[in-house]
Order: sequence, then structure tokens, then C-alpha cells
Amino acid sequence: MKIDQVLSTLHSLSNPAAAERAAYYGIHSKNLLGLSAPVLHKLAREIGKDHQLALQLWESGIADARILAALIDVPAQLNENQMETWVSNFDSWGICDGVCLHFFRKHPQAHAKAVEWSSRPEEYVKRAGFVMMAALAIHDKKTEDSCFEAYLPIILREAVDKRFYVKKGVNWALRQIGKRNAYLNIRSIETGEKMLQIKSPSASWIAHDALRELRDEKMQKRLKVIQ
Repeated sequence: MKIDQVLSTLHSLSNPAAAERAAYYGIHSKNLLGLSAPVLHKLAREIGKDHQLALQLWESGIADARILAALIDVPAQLNENQMETWVSNFDSWGICDGVCLHFFRKHPQAHAKAVEWSSRPEEYVKRAGFVMMAALAIHDKKTEDSCFEAYLPIILREAVDKRFYVKKGVNWALRQIGKRNAYLNIRSIETGEKMLQIKSPSASWIAHDALRELRDEKMQKRLKVIQ
């Protein structure tokens, strides 16, 4: 499918009311057409994998087209230059999360990028680091616990960041690592307890919210932390 055809299709499916509602949920991306996730996933299946088309969609600057780009791009053709270009363009948590969850987590350097971006000052780049940690904790079934345990001091360090979308990302990473298995649940709870000792409203919120889920009896029974 040609880029002009895809852009024409996206515009024909635009939903201005949904685009307005997105702003209520903190998605303030420019050129947002308001397409739903099911619509974008259906279109992605119809198009199939296409690296060059994905690059063209990203260059369009249309938020919905950029999510579609992440859905149709080819992980084997993704390189670090592209990752750095795209992450620098993130302008909302929606774009950040969509690209990291659907695409970036599949790159061989995904774990390295999670660590690298977690130290960056830009709000959505830093959030991307923690979204990558969360996404990898969910989807990467082969990596050893030691890798995810190594994220916990980073999560503790960045818990003081007051920016809303950063602290939400930090919280998500802590919860997902703690839900991976019994060992990481214990280590994540210990990290949350350390956060409570920090005099920081952000750290306090992250810790209380994460610990409530990680200590949940059903959760701990599922992970076999308790019998």
C-alpha cells in the first residue's frame, strides 16, 4: 500500500470527538485524528509488515500514523538510530507507550535502552525507559531475574521525579517486575518499602500504589509467595 493511500484512509476514519476526549486523558499530540486501537490494529493487519512505509508514516507527523508505523514496522530492520529518532519525537504518553509496547521492546538492545533512557532528562524519553522495563517484564519470558532485579535501584533512584508521566512510568515498571514471579515480588516490595523512607510525594505515591497491588493476597498466591 502506498503512503498516500494509507494517509487518505486514516483521514477518512478520523474521529474528532475521540481526539477531543484524548486530551482529557493527557494525550495532547499534534495532528491527532482520534482513531481507536482496534481500528489501527485492523488496518495494520490489512497492510502487513512494511519497514519503508512505517518510516514514511512516522515522518507524516500524524499521531495515529505513528502508532500505525509501530504496528507495521519490521523488528529485524529496526536499528538504534531509528529508535533514537523516534523516541526524541515522543510528545505524549500514548505515542510513547504504543511504540515501546508494540515495537521497541522487540529490539535486541531493548534492555540496554531501558536503562539508558531512564537517565535521560526529557519527560517522554525517561518515561520510555520505564515503559520498556514494564513491557519487558510482561513479554520477555527468557531473560533471567537478575536483569529485572538490576532495574530496581534505578526505579528507586527515579521515584523522586515529580513529573506525572514519569512517576506513572516508574510505578508501572515496579508493579510489572513485582508481578513477574515470587522472587521479584519480594525484591519489588523491598524496593517499595525503601521508597517510603524517601521524603518525596512522588516516591510516596509510587510506593503506596505499587505495594497495594504487590501485597495483594490473590497476587501473592498466584505467584506462590504465600501458599
